[in-house]
Amino acid sequence: MTIREALKRARARLEAAGVPDAAYDASLMLSLLLDEDRLRMRFDDLREVEADTLARYEAMCARREAREPLQYIVGETEFMGLPFHVEPGVLIPRYDTEVLCEEALRLLGESGGRVLDIGTGSGALAVSIAKHCPEAQVTAVDVSDTALRIAQGNAEKNGVQVRFVKSDCFAALAGERFDMIVSNPPYIPPHEMAELMPEVRHEPELALAGGEDGLVFYRRIAREAAAHLYAGGHLLFEIGWQQKDDVCALLDSHIGTPRALRDYGGNWRVCAAQLR
Repeated sequence: MTIREALKRARARLEAAGVPDAAYDASLMLSLLLDEDRLRMRFDDLREVEADTLARYEAMCARREAREPLQYIVGETEFMGLPFHVEPGVLIPRYDTEVLCEEALRLLGESGGRVLDIGTGSGALAVSIAKHCPEAQVTAVDVSDTALRIAQGNAEKNGVQVRFVKSDCFAALAGERFDMIVSNPPYIPPHEMAELMPEVRHEPELALAGGEDGLVFYRRIAREAAAHLYAGGHLLFEIGWQQKDDVCALLDSHIGTPRALRDYGGNWRVCAAQLR
């Protein structure tokens, strides 16, 4: 089977399964298997695909046909211009989360400080902060052994030092204080979980479900954070686009005067406050 024929068949399968951008996904997966860029592959698409490569391609297409996220299938995604390995068991970093990371870096400036990332997942926030602010001393916590293993690998992949700790929020950090705490906690309420895209439902529920109203982790972190922040320290959250008022109210009660930032799509995405 030629490259052209393999791509045509894969695209048809993915389109029939309702996969968005089916042509792109089909092309990307085959280009990775052939270890060549998509443009070169397209210019020379009458070449035969070797049988073992074709079998691997069929297996990848079957996973995508089942609406498994493309990032899990290819094993990598990008965040803040850096490569991150992802696999089932960790949340896939989103472009919108870069707004949180950029604001953290702005506040840290060149001097850095002690930073805590709660619920690190793939390590996207912790590793990116450590990479783009070398003066920062970054600690990252998660309850998932899988997440901590993947995050540690991503720190090594990007050549940064991050201290990883298995901890349920602040549980394993008694007596420790930080200049900044960042978190992209689970924030999806039950009624929205059932409406998620098929791809998102492949991601770990532990990293998505935020309790009956989506605010369980915001309440807990906001309530406990003051005891772990230095005077003038910052707490920054990623939020769901409808949660601004509720999360700002929590910050106002426990930390300080809140402010909110929108993402590049115009939705509310970050709530932050400085400890009074």
